[in-house]
Amino acid sequence: MNEESRILSSQAKTEKKPEKDYSKYFEHVYQPPSLKDAKKRGKEAVNYHSDFTIEEKYQSLGKGRKYYIRTYGCQMNEHDTEVMAGIFEALDYTATNDVNDADVILLNTCAIRENAENKVFGEIGNLKHLKLEKPDVLIGVCGCMSQEESVVNKILKSYQNVDMIFGTHNIHRLPAILEEAYMAKAMVVEVWSKEGDVIENLPKSRLGETKAWVNIMYGCDKFCTYCIVPFTRGKERSRMPEEIISEVRDLARRGYKEITLLGQNVNAYGKDLDISYGLGDLMADIQKIDIPRVRFMTSHPWDFDNRLIEVLAEGGNIVPHIHLPVQSGNNEVLKIMGRKYTRESYLELVEKIRAQMPDVALTTDIIVGYPNETEEQFLDTMDLYEKVGFEHAYTYIYSPREGTPAAKMKDNVPMREKKDRLQRLNKLVEKYSEETLQNYLGQEVIVLCEGPSKKDEEVLAGYTDKNKLINFRAPKEAIGQLVKVKVTETMRYSMNGELIAILDQVGVTH
Repeated sequence: MNEESRILSSQAKTEKKPEKDYSKYFEHVYQPPSLKDAKKRGKEAVNYHSDFTIEEKYQSLGKGRKYYIRTYGCQMNEHDTEVMAGIFEALDYTATNDVNDADVILLNTCAIRENAENKVFGEIGNLKHLKLEKPDVLIGVCGCMSQEESVVNKILKSYQNVDMIFGTHNIHRLPAILEEAYMAKAMVVEVWSKEGDVIENLPKSRLGETKAWVNIMYGCDKFCTYCIVPFTRGKERSRMPEEIISEVRDLARRGYKEITLLGQNVNAYGKDLDISYGLGDLMADIQKIDIPRVRFMTSHPWDFDNRLIEVLAEGGNIVPHIHLPVQSGNNEVLKIMGRKYTRESYLELVEKIRAQMPDVALTTDIIVGYPNETEEQFLDTMDLYEKVGFEHAYTYIYSPREGTPAAKMKDNVPMREKKDRLQRLNKLVEKYSEETLQNYLGQEVIVLCEGPSKKDEEVLAGYTDKNKLINFRAPKEAIGQLVKVKVTETMRYSMNGELIAILDQVGVTH
């Protein structure tokens, strides 16, 4: 590990305990995101490692200690948390849900929007009192925020209660980082500026026994002008097909009912491999595995090819739900977003998908209030939403991220207009969601029961193959099973129903 591939930095802290000396400094080697440099990175080799092990000297590091991880952001972060939890437990730590009871606290952060970062800084501030009460507790910041120079500098300068910072490419280094944090007299910072390797055989402590995340690739090369992810997650790096298939088979053997294949741009899978093998090929192989449901996210319209559509149309254990972010319905806005497709090509793709999958459920992501977006351009987005007839959408007000090209644009849409557009769009989303769910009234649907409803412990909840939430009363043995439910009531975003039967896994595809 050389100095060019990572940051090793320590920052003086305000003395709170006489036994610690915070006078040591190391050179802070870090460069802000560079679009020009990042676009050259495809030429760099990616190293594959299948021999991850916990070194013997670390194996009892957590004996008698407890860990707590708070996760912000996307499914990829949730998956990273499962890996870190697996490493903690391999080190003999015990999990706790009480932050006050923890010996190590990690905040696994998200950088995609300013509000997400503000929440993390607020939480770091809230932990100051805990550090005063328990000086030996270790507090760490990891995830996407840690890959941002401005964030690292802010923590170094203003949050002396933080003991360690490490990035998205450094998760496998957690044992060494923990040991250094216990021994160091200053903040430990390890953020690799290289693109990251693909590391197999990492332990995982999965958050449930019914549904599982399976990461199939890392990073993104699309460089949408608003997005920090290509900088925080690095270039696109695909796992080898045999590693993914082996993991899915293992989950099937262990009784998991649903897996979600993950990637920042999941349908670019395989483009960096030396073999001719893409997401459609991978899905075709996974169709042969005895696991009831398979999902994937998140897709980019640019990489959604005919082979993938062909395989999805075959159905089997692949659910008839596609999340296909459009972001805007206007060509000028799409161009300055760097989305690399047009309104027309997006609608053409939707037509192709529906020609082979007439019953598919389409959902999307949309940003409103992008720099220079006019009222007419916003109305194009509303119009596209109606043309496609999305069943749901995740909607956002544009949030500038330092280091992205869009952050240098003049943000000339007043906040009151942004909020107004978001409100109008959300009303349209509600309308289509409500109308979609009304079509289920009186129907019997197959539901993967996940556990008690968030609002009522006596009611169970689960999702249909098209990702529709339904609540129903059933015995506890229904949890983790596929069940048949009759829909008795529909609302804007969820349904209520009556249990018909608990189904055997055999012969049930969705």
